[in-house]
Amino acid sequence: MTVVLLTGFGPFDGQGVNASWLAVSEAATRWKGPEELVVRELPVSFRGARQQLRVAVAEVEPDLVVCVGEAGGRAAVGLERVAVNVIDARIPDVDGSAPVDVPVVAGAPAAFFSTLPVKACALAVREAGVPVEISNTAGLYVCNATFYALQHLLSARPQVRSGFVHLPRTPAQVDPGAPSMSTADAATGLLAVLRAVLSTTTDVWVSAGTLA
Repeated sequence: MTVVLLTGFGPFDGQGVNASWLAVSEAATRWKGPEELVVRELPVSFRGARQQLRVAVAEVEPDLVVCVGEAGGRAAVGLERVAVNVIDARIPDVDGSAPVDVPVVAGAPAAFFSTLPVKACALAVREAGVPVEISNTAGLYVCNATFYALQHLLSARPQVRSGFVHLPRTPAQVDPGAPSMSTADAATGLLAVLRAVLSTTTDVWVSAGTLA
């Protein structure tokens, strides 16, 4: 059976919830299979997230891994294209760690690309009625570090497809009028991403205007 590992993050930065975990949890309740979906909540910790992700990959032995994070200030599902090998923390993580200008993995390549068919995923999310964008930066905080650690971990296992998706904060997390997305829409977007990956062997070509 095909196994999918989907992860979200716990609360951070004074928030009581994390939009990514809310959406991952709802997606899990709506999952119909036939593939097995396993979900894990990761801490917003430079060290803890990668350790728990490594354990989860070893335990689950997935065919597909999608990590999901929260991105304040965004209003669309963000399909991340590339993870870079640098940490520059704007705020401490939940452990109080705030590294500046250090590599995620010392001596490793400068960057790794997502192995998801990002444009096929973007089209699927749009067709599901959810705003979507392809992003060329996952930031330099725990999301990017986790994304990079995932791609580094799986670089020797090209048969396992993997990548990262950012979701906006929920309306309850932001001031009125600020960019946000409902948990229901975010979960719909995630499900569309998973279905697109599972049904696409080669990415599609579309222009940037097509996705606008």
